[in-house]
Amino acid sequence: MLADDHPMVLEGVAKLVEEFAEVVGKVEDGRALLEIVSDLKPDVVVMDISMPSLNGLESARHLQKLIPHCKIIFLTMHADSSYITAAFEAGASGYLLKRSAGSELKQAVQSVLAGHKYVTPLVLRGDISPQKPQEMLIPSLNQLTPRQREVLQLIAEGRSTKGIATLLDISVKTIEFHRSKIMETLGMHSIPELTKFAFAHGLIVK
Repeated sequence: MLADDHPMVLEGVAKLVEEFAEVVGKVEDGRALLEIVSDLKPDVVVMDISMPSLNGLESARHLQKLIPHCKIIFLTMHADSSYITAAFEAGASGYLLKRSAGSELKQAVQSVLAGHKYVTPLVLRGDISPQKPQEMLIPSLNQLTPRQREVLQLIAEGRSTKGIATLLDISVKTIEFHRSKIMETLGMHSIPELTKFAFAHGLIVK
């Protein structure tokens, strides 16, 4: 199963995978992935981190509950060690960069299906940006609950309070409560601040 919000990337990855495995489905956001994954029951999901509606990290956490046997491989542009940490904490078995060699995808799939972890050799060569204390992303995100992280992403994408409430099937007052708690927890006071934070943490892309 493949998930990426860039159609050209999605088609390119599909062609690579089809050389050694069956592609059972392709979607362009995390929420769409969760809607059909239980029916398709893939052995492996290859997905990006930054996707609209629901990012890859939150999707991975849900996937672990929906289909525990499924292996998750992130294929992303994010080359910071904090993202790698976040990916494996979310349940990933593999991590590739979009500038990794195409042949790595087959290696990664075979490795995770065999029960191993796979991280692109670009990490071992030191091509990944070092994680500096002042730039650590995980503690800040981990201050929020999973639901708050979902709401944060949707707010940062410019969705209305009513629209978010409808999408998540909860009340407008609940969304307003979550927004208030998110701002309080992060020490922020405006939507632009939340949007900047979400972008910096890979929840959304410009």
